[in-house]
Amino acid sequence: MMKPARAATRRHLPTSPFRAPEALPAEQFAAQDQVTHDKYGLGRVVSVEADESLIIDFGARRVRITTPCAKLAKL
Repeated sequence: MMKPARAATRRHLPTSPFRAPEALPAEQFAAQDQVTHDKYGLGRVVSVEADESLIIDFGARRVRITTPCAKLAKL
């Protein structure tokens, strides 16, 4: 049985006549920002640790999330 092929990200060639895809800027979070997470729901940022991880209070629990996180959005 053959395994299905994986989708690979395409790299930009320097000689390509098309522009390279632009990377979106990372979202910046601050203490007391209200956020939503796909798994945990609504929460509030308690603290930011060295701009790479956040402590978020989701009411029932506090969770440490490293950034960037695709499932996390600022409201």
